[in-house]
Amino acid sequence: MNNTSEQRILLPRDIPVGDFPSLRPLSIEEYISGEGYKALHKILHEMKPKDIIEEVKRSGLRGRGGAGFPTGKKWELVAEVKSDVKYLCCNSAEGEKETFKDRCLIRSNPHQLIEGTIIASYAIGANKSYIYINGSYNEEINILENAIAEVKEKGYLGENILGSGFSLDIYIHRCPNRYVAGEETAMIEVIEGREAKPWQKPPFYPANRGIFGKPTLVNNTETLSNIPKIVLRGGEWFSGIGSQRSPGTMLFTLTGDIKRPGIYELPLGTTLKELIINYGQGLKNGTGFKSAFFPGNFPVTESQLGIPLDFESLKEAGSGLGCASVIILGNDACTVEKTLDFSRFFMEESCGQCPPCQMGTAHMARLLQKIENGVAVMDDIVSIENTCKESKGKGYCHLLTASALLVEGAISNFRKEFEAHIHERKCPSQK
Repeated sequence: MNNTSEQRILLPRDIPVGDFPSLRPLSIEEYISGEGYKALHKILHEMKPKDIIEEVKRSGLRGRGGAGFPTGKKWELVAEVKSDVKYLCCNSAEGEKETFKDRCLIRSNPHQLIEGTIIASYAIGANKSYIYINGSYNEEINILENAIAEVKEKGYLGENILGSGFSLDIYIHRCPNRYVAGEETAMIEVIEGREAKPWQKPPFYPANRGIFGKPTLVNNTETLSNIPKIVLRGGEWFSGIGSQRSPGTMLFTLTGDIKRPGIYELPLGTTLKELIINYGQGLKNGTGFKSAFFPGNFPVTESQLGIPLDFESLKEAGSGLGCASVIILGNDACTVEKTLDFSRFFMEESCGQCPPCQMGTAHMARLLQKIENGVAVMDDIVSIENTCKESKGKGYCHLLTASALLVEGAISNFRKEFEAHIHERKCPSQK
C-alpha cells in the first residue's frame, strides 16, 4: 500500500480483467530497500504485542474485506482469549463479482502482505498462519511461495525470528473459486477439509472458536498490507489520511462503462464523481452516467454523484462500500440486465444449505429473467420486492441479504425502467 494522500494507479489497463502483464512482484531485496521489514524489526525488539494493537486502534484502520469492522478491536478480541494455540488467516479468496484487487496486491508486492501477516500474528499470539487464496490464482500462488521462501532464507519467518523467541509458519491454502468460500466461517470449514458452507452465527465466531476450534484472527489481504506502514509511521499518521470516520486509503476496483477501468488507491472520502472523472476519465462512448453498482448494496444514482466513498457516507445514503468494487453504468446500459446478471451470480454461488437462500435467490433470478425477456406482469415486480423484504437476514451468511439488497435497490431507484420492460416488452434504452 502506498498510503499517501495522492492517488496511485495500480493497474491502468485496457486489457481483460485478470491479465496483469505489467505487474512485476518486488523481490525481497527491492522491498527491503524501501523500508521493507523495518516494521518487523521494530515490533520484535521495541514493542509489546499490546502496544502494536493500540497503534492499530489509534490508526482507525477498518477491515477492507467488506464489513469495515475496526481492525484493532478485532485483534484485541483474539489477543484477549486465553488459548495454547491461536491462528491467523489472511482471506485472499476474493470471490466478489468484478473484484480483483487482492490479485494486484499479491502480484505487485507480496512482501508487504507477508510482513503484515507476521506482525499481526505476533500481536495476537499466533504461531501458525494461513493465506487462504482463490485456487484459480496460480500465478499469485507461485509468487507467494517464492516470497515466503525468500523470507525464510532471511530469517524473518520460521523458528526464533531475528532472535526474538517468536516463531511463525505461514501456509498457503487454496480455496474453491466460489463467492461463499470467502465467508470467514466457510473458510474455516475448507481449511479443516470440508465443504465451503458457512456457520450460523452466533453462538460461535472465529475470534473464540475458529480453525480447529482455536481462536482465529481473520483479516483481508488489503487490511494486512496496511500494517507495516502503520507500525513504522504511527497510527496518527494513518488516521490523518482519508475521512475522519473512515481513515486511510482504499483500493477501488473501477469497471463497467468507463474509459479507464482499473484499480486505484485513493483516500477514503474521495467522491464518486472524482473517481469517475479524474481517474476513470469519464464514461466511454460519450454516454452519460446512470448508476454505480456496489455489489451486495443499493446502487447509487446520478443525484448521488457527489457522495464521498467511505463506509459511513454510503451507509447513511442507504448503500454500502463493501470491498470498494464500483461498477459504472452509462445511460445506454440496461439496469434490468445488470440486476439480472448479479441475481444469477448470487443464485449460482449459493451453497444450498439454507433453504431461504436457495429458494429466494432462484425466485428473484427467475422473475428478473421474465422481466428481461418481456413476458412479465406488474405483479412480478411486487413478488420480487416481497421476496427481498422476507429474505434479508435469513441465511447463515450474507449472500442472501446481499442479493436482496442489490435487487431491492435497483428496483427502488429505477422502478420506471423495470415497469417499461413490462409495458413495452423491451428495454427502453434500446433505440
